[in-house]
Amino acid sequence: MSTQTSARRRERPIRVASGRFPWLLVVPALLGFAFLLLPFLGLLLRAPWPTLGTRLLMPEVLGALRLSLTTATVATLVSLVLGVPLAWLLARTEFPGRRVVRALVTVPLVIPPIVGGVALLLVLGRNGVLGQYIYAWTGYSLPFTTAAVVVAQVFVAMPFLVISVEGALRGADRRYEDAAATLGASRSTIFRRVTLPMVAPGVLAGAVLCWSRALGEFGATVMFAGNFPGRTQTMPLAVYLAMQQSPDAAIVLSLVLLAVSLVILICLRDRWVSAP
Repeated sequence: MSTQTSARRRERPIRVASGRFPWLLVVPALLGFAFLLLPFLGLLLRAPWPTLGTRLLMPEVLGALRLSLTTATVATLVSLVLGVPLAWLLARTEFPGRRVVRALVTVPLVIPPIVGGVALLLVLGRNGVLGQYIYAWTGYSLPFTTAAVVVAQVFVAMPFLVISVEGALRGADRRYEDAAATLGASRSTIFRRVTLPMVAPGVLAGAVLCWSRALGEFGATVMFAGNFPGRTQTMPLAVYLAMQQSPDAAIVLSLVLLAVSLVILICLRDRWVSAP
C-alpha cells in the first residue's frame, strides 16, 4: 500500500453507525467548546468598533505594539541561534544527564512565568549571582531595560523552539545524512546542506511558536523588566495597565493580540493536521 493511500485513509473521518452516535459525548464537548469560545465573543461584542481605528493610532498603543513586535522578533532570533544547536544536541547525541538537561529545558513551560522573572532577577540583577559582577566590571545593570524584555522573552519562549526542532530532528530520515558523510562531507556541511533543509518546517513552526509566546509574555517581563512606557511596556503589560485606566484601550490591545494569535494558528494548521 502506498504512503499516499495510507495518508488519505488516516485523514478519512471515522463513520459512526446509524443509531449509535455518541450523544453522551456531544453535550460535554459542546459545553467545552462554548466555554473556550464565549470569552472571545464577549471581547468582540464589547469592542469599541466605532473608535477602533482612532484608538489603534494612539501613541501608547503604537508604542507598545512597536516594542512588542521588535522585542519578540529579536528574542526569536536569539532563540534560533541558541535553541537549534541545543535541540540538535538533545536529538542526535548521547551524553550523561541528557534526560536531566531535557527536563530543565522544558521547566520554563510549566513554571509560572513570574517565577522565571524572579529567577532572572536573582541571577542577572544588580546584586544577582552574575549581575553583580557585570555591574562591577561594566557599570551596566540589565533589569528594567529593553534588553531585559528580550532576555525574559527568550527564557520563556525558547523551549517551544527547542521542542519543535528536536521532534523534527528525531523524525528526519538520517539516511541522507549518512549518504552525505560517505561522500566525504564534513559535519558542518551535512548540518547546513542536509539536516537543516530536512527539518526546516519544524524550525519554522518552532520559530513562529516562539515568536507568538514572546509576544504574549507578561509575568517574567513585568518582574524582570518592569512596566515603563516606551522602554519595557509591551502589549500584555499595556493591556494590564489600560484595564485599570481605560478598559476600551485594553480591549483594543487584546483584539490585536487575538488577531495575531489567530493568524499564527491558521499558518500552522497544515503542519499540525499533517503531523503523525
